[in-house]
Amino acid sequence: MRRDTQRIFDEYLATSARAGDRDAWQRLVERWQPRLLRHAWRLCGDPEQARDRTQEAWLEIFRGLRRLDDVAAFPAWAFRIVTRLCQRAYRRAGRDPLDGAEPPDAMEMATAAHEGGEHAAEVTNVLAAMRELPPAQRAALALFHLEHLGVAEISIALDIPPGTVKTRLMHARRKIRARLGETSDEQD
Repeated sequence: MRRDTQRIFDEYLATSARAGDRDAWQRLVERWQPRLLRHAWRLCGDPEQARDRTQEAWLEIFRGLRRLDDVAAFPAWAFRIVTRLCQRAYRRAGRDPLDGAEPPDAMEMATAAHEGGEHAAEVTNVLAAMRELPPAQRAALALFHLEHLGVAEISIALDIPPGTVKTRLMHARRKIRARLGETSDEQD
């Protein structure tokens, strides 16, 4: 697991929020709202549904934060809540979860907006290729590369075995590589 200053700060905020610090809770929500919303959008494919699921998730996070044993698990735990709410919404609608969700575009592009120059163009091409992936592969790849979660955390976040995460990542990377190879050939 990657532990950087941002992770440590999130753990501090989660610990403080769990102890009843309202400012820490507010900061935690501000920091995680965009990430949870992007995840919901990747799963739902609909911005309105994503906003609704994310709002519901924050209620569950608020209620459950005191019971979270390890604040280092906050990212995977929060993503899993969003995943389960999206799956429930799909089932209520009579659809299969992660089946047929339209890919997000503007929100993913916002992730790359802070990059500059040639790197930004490469990131834009990769994100465009990611939008063409099946939703389950897209979600795993985004959590790994955009949200910086490890395989074990993605397993928790998507509520699937670690082996399934690895398989989805492998297939997603192959498709991205193939897609980018096609794009490169077209430009030559």
